[in-house]
Amino acid sequence: MLPLAVARFGGRRALSPPFTLAVDAMGGDAAPAMVVAGLTIAAERHPAARFLLVGDEAKLAPLLARHDRAARACTVRHAPEVVGNDMKPSAAVRARQASMRIAIDAVAEGEAAGVITAGNTGALLALAKIVIKTMPGIDRPAMAAVGPSACGDVVMLDLGANLVCDARNLVEFAVMGDVFARTVLGLPAPTIALLNVGSEEQKGDERVRQAADVLKESHIGPQFRGFVEGHDIAAGTTDVVVTDGFTGNVALKTGEGALKLISGLLRQVFTSSLSARLGYLLARSSLDRLGEWLDPRRYNGAVMLGLNGVVVKSHGGTDAQGFAHAVDVAMDMVVHRFNDRIREGLEQIVALQPNGGQKDDSAARLAAAR
Repeated sequence: MLPLAVARFGGRRALSPPFTLAVDAMGGDAAPAMVVAGLTIAAERHPAARFLLVGDEAKLAPLLARHDRAARACTVRHAPEVVGNDMKPSAAVRARQASMRIAIDAVAEGEAAGVITAGNTGALLALAKIVIKTMPGIDRPAMAAVGPSACGDVVMLDLGANLVCDARNLVEFAVMGDVFARTVLGLPAPTIALLNVGSEEQKGDERVRQAADVLKESHIGPQFRGFVEGHDIAAGTTDVVVTDGFTGNVALKTGEGALKLISGLLRQVFTSSLSARLGYLLARSSLDRLGEWLDPRRYNGAVMLGLNGVVVKSHGGTDAQGFAHAVDVAMDMVVHRFNDRIREGLEQIVALQPNGGQKDDSAARLAAAR
């Protein structure tokens, strides 16, 4: 796991991708200005980067005129419609001239290797599954993201794409989480665990125990740590935490709420009196470092895993730095052949062929879970 003190902003290596990423220019609270400013940062980090910027040309032209670096990296495609934050997924599917839809179409048609948007999450999930479609062998895509822990960065999935999951889904999520941690965090052998109500082997329902049995005997068995509980996420007990979308989304928002509470309490403490303000001045360097470690921009860029293309969801309220980080995540996934590595992992899970070409018990259990 990466050391906690290593910020992922300055330390990321420059990439030279011979590919294009589609960008929804109109998604996000401060779009399109935030998106164009973010692409300027991304283009400076990755000089060979190329972007298909989809949005309202009349609004993008003056922004690109002020951001020459982004302008040189972007090809603009006009989109007369926008998928609003309050638009239902069913309506978004019908909005074929919306910037999000046109950007996703570019991935489905092979014009772009991936898409980044800070727009409507529900609409993105629906459009990505319908237009880009899931990879062969994947039952359902999952949403994954990186967050902070006491030991470094931790990957968690699913974060809301699938509210109800069976054993097969959890096994697939574990395979995708393994590849995601290798790709985005650079871990050679990330540890993996299933989120459960207890760490004992007999805890949890049948689907969780069945998924654990399959993972123990799979190619990622040496990395599998069994079950972890909710407090283990922040403790950094494991590198990858696997769960269903309902539980994952609740855990994610609980963690976000806890961080906001801590930030608010710290502000109250250090502004409560003159001595408290003096204490803040003495501890300022350490508090600034803590702020950098917990900066949500460092963790911006949730990823839809298991699709026939790279799909990255930026937080709608992020700024240019956060959006640039979401672009970094998309580039890492394309450059390191993320989807190819998922296919390889699934083949080892499903098609375990030991003696005489017979599938072993773990493959049979996975088939039964379907």
